[in-house]
Amino acid sequence: MSLINTEVKPFNATAYHNGEFVQVSEESLKGQWSVFFFYPADFTFVCPTELGDLADNYEEFKKLGVEIYSVSTDTHFTHKAWHDSSETINKLQYPMLADPTLTISRNFEVLIEDAGLAERGTFVIDPEGRIQIMEINAGNIGRNAEELLRKVKAAQYVAAHPNEVCPAKWKEGEQTLAPSLDLVGKI
Repeated sequence: MSLINTEVKPFNATAYHNGEFVQVSEESLKGQWSVFFFYPADFTFVCPTELGDLADNYEEFKKLGVEIYSVSTDTHFTHKAWHDSSETINKLQYPMLADPTLTISRNFEVLIEDAGLAERGTFVIDPEGRIQIMEINAGNIGRNAEELLRKVKAAQYVAAHPNEVCPAKWKEGEQTLAPSLDLVGKI
């Protein structure tokens, strides 16, 4: 079953954020757009490039009212150690959620059960706590924060304009479509 338009299931987690350990739950997501960015593990190879790319684009997400949550099955202590020892990870300003109980990874259906690791799953969550976008990449394929930013803008646009849809490769400011019988077979 698809997770699209479903509410985020209950969870409680500790995150490493701005030098502190903080608590995050599904209630923390309400009232703002959020991105859950699952990755397999700290101290690996592709993961820091992705998290660094998100960090480089974080201010653009914040301008849209979006909070980023990176999530792995590592502990919050491991997140702190990685943050303290990696120049790339040190620039992260968004919360790094710890999921050592595997609850969040199971809730989002990205858990690799036999490895205890998460797939590269990306989820965009609306202010009501509903999943609007989901994408899962194979472990050896990194993601692009600018493409994610484009998708978030599209999700926010259609949320604000429920009678319109965003076509392929839509970018902010470009023309959208208003679904109607007049368009059937004409595109």
